[in-house]
Amino acid sequence: MVLAAGLGQRMRPITDTLPKPLVRIGGKAMLDHMLDRLAEAGVEEAVVNVHHLAGQVETHLVDRTRPRITISDERAELLETGGGVRKALPLLGAAPFFHVNSDALWRETGRPAMKAMATAWDPARMDMLLLLADRETSLGFDGAGDFVLADDDRLSRRGSAASAPYVYAGVAILKPELFADTPEGPFSLNLLFDRAIARGRLFGERLEGRWLHVGTPEAIAPAEAVFAAAQPVDA
Repeated sequence: MVLAAGLGQRMRPITDTLPKPLVRIGGKAMLDHMLDRLAEAGVEEAVVNVHHLAGQVETHLVDRTRPRITISDERAELLETGGGVRKALPLLGAAPFFHVNSDALWRETGRPAMKAMATAWDPARMDMLLLLADRETSLGFDGAGDFVLADDDRLSRRGSAASAPYVYAGVAILKPELFADTPEGPFSLNLLFDRAIARGRLFGERLEGRWLHVGTPEAIAPAEAVFAAAQPVDA
């Protein structure tokens, strides 16, 4: 499931005329970076939701074959990170699936992140597995962090702490049955994060690389520089 329906409000004025997933970084659209990573991880089919400037996204994807694309149309109502999945469940099937933000972007310095997640996925222990980025080395991110990672790779929220070492990097593996008792209409995936934490079944996989938070027009040039750099990103 690839989330490409958002308004991209912080990226205005670019997103007044161009959907954020089609903003180009390192020579190609952010959406294509994500779809290429899915293809490299062996994903054969992807459901892409659309809302804002939906026609541009659909046109951009029309010739895509790896992975094969099915559109989930949210023109009538923007359903957020959880509601969009619930609407698309008939297209996703019964098996666990990747849930990814179309603008999730990183440069790897070690093992491929999505293959590592697929290898680490253990449905007997896990309801959800999240890709985590190091807060301190992430480019363009100035937040306090999201999660604390235990020795057994279980996750807990930052809570009242001043900071947490890891940021959710916009990639998850999850089970479709988690949506069985979710609300109708828009809701955030955070609802399912918290339910999984309460059951001790939310886990994390650390990114070996540098996460690029491209949230504003000003963040584009630094992200471009990371992709253009010949040396490792932590040099």
